[in-house]
Amino acid sequence: MRFTRLLGFKLFLIIAGVMLVGALTFTTFTIRWHSDQYLSNSVATAGRISDVIKRSMHYSMLLNRRDDIRHIINTIGNEPGMEAIRIYNKKGEITFSSRSSEVGTVANVGDVACKACHAGPSSPDPKLSDLTRIFPSDSGYQIIGMITPIQNESACATADCHAHPESQTVLGVLDVMMPLRELDKSLAELSFVQSRNALFMAAAVMVFSGLFIWLMVNEPVKRLIRGTEQVRKGNLDHRISLKNHDEIGTLALSFNQMTDDLRRARNELTEWARLLEKRVQEKTEELRRAHANMVQMEKMVSLGTLAATVAHELNNPLEGVLTYAKVLKRTVTRSPMEQGLKKELEEELSIIADESARCGNIVKNLLLFSRHQVGEFKESNLIEVLERSLRLVAHHLTMNNIKLERNFKAESLPLVCDPHQLEQALLAVEINSVEAMPDGGVLTISVTPEDQSAMIRIDISDTGVGIRNEDLPHVFEPFFTTKHDGKGTGLGLAVVYGIVKRHGGTVEIRSQITTGTTLSIRLPRQPANQPAHEVSFLGRES
Repeated sequence: MRFTRLLGFKLFLIIAGVMLVGALTFTTFTIRWHSDQYLSNSVATAGRISDVIKRSMHYSMLLNRRDDIRHIINTIGNEPGMEAIRIYNKKGEITFSSRSSEVGTVANVGDVACKACHAGPSSPDPKLSDLTRIFPSDSGYQIIGMITPIQNESACATADCHAHPESQTVLGVLDVMMPLRELDKSLAELSFVQSRNALFMAAAVMVFSGLFIWLMVNEPVKRLIRGTEQVRKGNLDHRISLKNHDEIGTLALSFNQMTDDLRRARNELTEWARLLEKRVQEKTEELRRAHANMVQMEKMVSLGTLAATVAHELNNPLEGVLTYAKVLKRTVTRSPMEQGLKKELEEELSIIADESARCGNIVKNLLLFSRHQVGEFKESNLIEVLERSLRLVAHHLTMNNIKLERNFKAESLPLVCDPHQLEQALLAVEINSVEAMPDGGVLTISVTPEDQSAMIRIDISDTGVGIRNEDLPHVFEPFFTTKHDGKGTGLGLAVVYGIVKRHGGTVEIRSQITTGTTLSIRLPRQPANQPAHEVSFLGRES
């Protein structure tokens, strides 16, 4: 593609043209404004100097001291920054001048010095701009002239020296001329500096605009063109890697989504055309899996009854094994046998007792999981139930270097519940939090009454290892555990869930790896006859 046909090049030309025109316009107006300001200041200065000269000669004129007037004009007229000072009488004759050669000459009414007064009707109070003229000198530089009429005052009309009739309003004209060499020089320097700065700014903006257009427009457009070429050739796997957050980035994202949709549509059409029978088999397999899920649900319904039966059948034998293991261990300890054998037997009996106790805990959890009836519901103080559970877990907190933080909104919160089962549920959650912080951490218990919904919210947070996202949906399932050291049975949170739902409450769990876990329990102050069974993960209720 030709360079001049590129979109970026056209944008650059437009920006460069606008910038140059803008810089030229700005520079022109700036120079013109400064020129007007300088000229206004020069006019004001000439007016002030004319007024000073006029006032300086006023007394000498009244006394007709011509030498004093000549001396004042020569002194001020030869100062730096002054071109010449003249006084014309009513006839246009130069009576005084800082240029002695001009004295006695008569000015032409058409001269530049006379046009200010003779060009139009006179005004009793003329403006400075009406009395000002600018004209070139013989040396080529500009001169500003200020014409100041000398009015016939009453003192002049009655003076003995050179009385004038009262009907004569103007006695003469004071003409002050000042060179504008410095003004022209300043304006020339200002024009040069402004033009140079404007060109520099325009060049900098154009360079920056060119780079910006090349990086933000030309390159992304090239990638889009290459992408469309790949799609035209049938390569629907091609993707445009643009991270821009502008319209071009949105276009690239839409392009990638379009190619993804086209690829999926093409693959689906190919699969449906080529493997229609396989799709029927897949549908059949889906029906089979649905049927299997229904069968599994029925199995889970009967799991509680089976668990209760097995637990009752195993509980007594396990209790007997545990009891006799302890008795045998006590007997071996008191027996006068060889120490090595005694120690070995004690260790083996301890293993039997520990494993029997663990089996007993599994049986107890099975009984809790399978139990569909709760104990006596009565009004209890939730804060006392929490404190009892924390006392039971206090030694675990100390041993694992865990700090406990309580955030209770009240000292007493009445709640209709089964306090023993609720205590057991809270204790199970607290133990799980302790086990999640093997290297220490912070366990936070918060209780918040929700007045709007007549619910009480309990938040149990830890700073432990957290739970993986893929494991969160299964943490309340029976026999699911994330502990791989043989210590977990997978019934702890299942029991918690069962106790909470029998109280008409809900359970919510949020977790993040290496950050910690928060388990929230919401309980109604007064459970209904048909409590809601609800559980959610990551803040979503299901």
